[in-house]
Amino acid sequence: MDKPSITKENVNLLFDSPYIKVFDLQYAPGHHYYDATRRSADNLVALKSDEAVKTMTPDAVSCIVILRTPNDEPRILFSHEFRYPAGQFLLSVPAGLIDPADLDEENPLFTTAIREIHEETGLVVKDTDKIRLVSPFLYSTPGMTDESNALVSVVMDLPDLTGLTQSGAEGSECFDGFSLLTREEARKVLESGRDEYGNFYSVYTWAALMYFVSDLW
Repeated sequence: MDKPSITKENVNLLFDSPYIKVFDLQYAPGHHYYDATRRSADNLVALKSDEAVKTMTPDAVSCIVILRTPNDEPRILFSHEFRYPAGQFLLSVPAGLIDPADLDEENPLFTTAIREIHEETGLVVKDTDKIRLVSPFLYSTPGMTDESNALVSVVMDLPDLTGLTQSGAEGSECFDGFSLLTREEARKVLESGRDEYGNFYSVYTWAALMYFVSDLW
């Protein structure tokens, strides 16, 4: 089946703000689809060529942070971050948008990951820590947005956990502590589909849990 063709002339801006936009994508005469996005009109994924889509940079980076401390088994690090659409503190991975300046760095995804981990956890990624690209580009919910995240794994060796802090929260960010889960605890969260407080969580948290318990790191 031929895919619908969306041209720039058939894209209309319905809502504009500094943080989110909504576009009407007219994919056939009289037929409309709506895209909530952070991207500008000239950077919408729907307008890119097949080749451009295969090489584009995601909007953000989500981080799978695994901590190893002496005499303890490895643990995966999550925060409890308030998510406004859900109205709850949800079990979340450190994550953030790629800054324009990051694109000038040798590895923009790693640059973003290192910065966001420091801002949201207080931890500084060292040259001796293991940083790895898990996935270069994942769509979030492509039925309503073209937003995307890369997944980056960071395994950190620490003498202790005294450096953990959420004092670096910026803007709308709101945190309520950390959860450091062993493999067995992570499996229980996966099996139940809820965190230790009974709350549901995002697909990126699910992916981080699966990555950790599968020993892919």
